[in-house]
Amino acid sequence: MRFFTYRAVMVCLLLAALLTVACSKREMVKAEYPLSEIMPLEIPEPADIQASGTMYKLAMERNHHPTSPAPSYFPPPQPISPQDFNTEGYDRVNENPFLEVLKNPLSTFSIDVDTASYTNVRRFINSGKLPPPDAVRIEEMINYFSYDYPQPTGNMPFSFNTELTDTPWKSGNRLLLIGLQGVKIATEKLPPANLVFLIDVSGSMEQENKLPLLIKSFKLLVGQLRRQDTVAIVVYAGRAGLVLPATSGADKHKILVALESLQAGGSTAGGEGIKLAYRIAGENFKKHGNNRVILATDGDFNVGASSDAEMERLIEQQRRGGVFLSVLGFGMGNYKDSKMQKLADRGNGNYAYIDNLLEARKVLVSLFGGTLLTIAKDVKLQVEFNPVKVASYRLIGYEKRMLRPEDFADDTKDAGELGSGHTVTALYEIVPAKGMSAAKQELTYQTAQIKDGAKASDELATIRFRYKKSDGESSREIVRKIPATTVALNKASENIRFAASVAEWGLVVRKSEHKGSANYAQILEMARSAKGADTQGYRAEFIRLVEMAELLDGRSSSSLKTTPDYRHTVKTR
Repeated sequence: MRFFTYRAVMVCLLLAALLTVACSKREMVKAEYPLSEIMPLEIPEPADIQASGTMYKLAMERNHHPTSPAPSYFPPPQPISPQDFNTEGYDRVNENPFLEVLKNPLSTFSIDVDTASYTNVRRFINSGKLPPPDAVRIEEMINYFSYDYPQPTGNMPFSFNTELTDTPWKSGNRLLLIGLQGVKIATEKLPPANLVFLIDVSGSMEQENKLPLLIKSFKLLVGQLRRQDTVAIVVYAGRAGLVLPATSGADKHKILVALESLQAGGSTAGGEGIKLAYRIAGENFKKHGNNRVILATDGDFNVGASSDAEMERLIEQQRRGGVFLSVLGFGMGNYKDSKMQKLADRGNGNYAYIDNLLEARKVLVSLFGGTLLTIAKDVKLQVEFNPVKVASYRLIGYEKRMLRPEDFADDTKDAGELGSGHTVTALYEIVPAKGMSAAKQELTYQTAQIKDGAKASDELATIRFRYKKSDGESSREIVRKIPATTVALNKASENIRFAASVAEWGLVVRKSEHKGSANYAQILEMARSAKGADTQGYRAEFIRLVEMAELLDGRSSSSLKTTPDYRHTVKTR
């Protein structure tokens, strides 16, 4: 009996040992993938999970084996927001073609002092990407830089300069430079300003290079204001509101406090904001003063009076009443270049893109007078080429500024504005005429005959300018003759050589059909030789950008396949 009892006890002990080992193994497995009882987690309701992507991620990490499917009470992962994609908008640029002089003797265009394209291209390159071709407007890149043109004399608001040399990228062709230099007016002599800061504080402006940079930029401008100047601040998001009524420039602290109080959030009622800004500007209108709305935004209007046509009509109406509009662009990803360019054009103002605080200083401090004071408006140029000297020509850039010949003398046609101290540079590429082979053009119903005086003349072209005073409605015409004397490129001025290097770079980056033999090595050599004093370092920076673009261009041209991460909206016109 005792024997059987002893055996029963031994069997029980053996079974207990086996159960202990099995439980230990189970605990080891359990410890390898800890469950919620080890780190307790209160499962939220589905609505709470939808409101917090972080909570959803945390619950997944704590409660499930990496290969286990999620329980049904967890919502599926949300699709990537459209804001994570690039939705920038640019109007398509159709490059100017070569035109035969006998069929097209007149080239007519409006001046352009905007610089947004250059700084926008700089932003792309600094971020490690080449810009989309339609972001490259060559005239804005050329006009980003100042040139050594003489100040005007007498009562003229601008001086006139020309130069003719060889085309670097096309052997046998000529390059004609036409330069205007606006009279520089000292800050203390500027008329009193009535400014309205119209600031986009919508949700899309949260990023560091948008509203925070915008506020820092306007602080620089506030530092330039005088006692006789006034500033009001209007903001818009879901709706528009007045943050600061018209305040003297002497009360800088009050203006700065209002700027620092701004925060981003909501949708973008841009149309409502523009209407309110113009109403405030009208209530504080200064006769014989500088009345201007300064719009600062990424251009993404999507609520209210947001159609281009509606806002353009409003801005044109206010322009005729003496309130102009300037536009400052900020940010990336959803940037609407095409819309902001149109608004500034209609508002008799300039358009700049601010990609960093140094650029803000350039636009709002160094060029304070030019940014805020118009010395000549509706400035138009009309060039008539001598067919004995020129077979065909092409205006480089200014595609959005071309006018019909009959628009030149029509004072109702809007054109560009010239600010205090601004320079404007235009380049023509010219195919010289070969002797008298182009003396006559036979058509079916008419004949284009060259005058005897043209054959005997040594003139390359005649240039006519029309402009209005900033507060006038009747234009004045100036006529200048251009000699056909060509200076060799290596003996040409730094003005035309540097402008040519910028134009050539634009042709390369745009992959233009007119780039000829243009190449990075030639661009860099010419830019370095024409850098000049460059006290502000802008030309040195240009050389660095060209070097970076060459590296990026070489990488993009390689056989490596990459997935594009930018999708740009290009509008055709």
